[in-house]
Amino acid sequence: MSSSQIKRNEDEIAIIQAIAASDNDGPVLMLNLNRYKPDAGFSGTGLHQEYMTVLEAFLPVVGGKILWRHPVHGQATGEQKIDEMLAAWYPSHQAFLDLPQAPGSEDNFRLRELCVEYAVIHRLTGDQNPLCP
Repeated sequence: MSSSQIKRNEDEIAIIQAIAASDNDGPVLMLNLNRYKPDAGFSGTGLHQEYMTVLEAFLPVVGGKILWRHPVHGQATGEQKIDEMLAAWYPSHQAFLDLPQAPGSEDNFRLRELCVEYAVIHRLTGDQNPLCP
């Protein structure tokens, strides 16, 4: 079992799979809320920098890309401590599902395991600018 707290939501994965298999598959934006392990070197050093470099090169293999990343400096409500928000865009739900089998995935997921202590990924529509209402 993974030492990090990245737990798949199987109900949501089933929804993503159903969308991918339908005629309604389209762009999707995945908003990643990440907390990094203390020894990962977050913000831009060490393993964190290596992970980001590999991730930025890896996502285009499935047609995806990082739209933006931003460190989190605090939170006004709630108890979920995160270090960074990362918006990853994919041309389809199927592209997101293809990540584990795509060339380069082994290195990407190895680095994710070494760096990410906790993650939540929210699925959003990917066919409009995420920074506009």
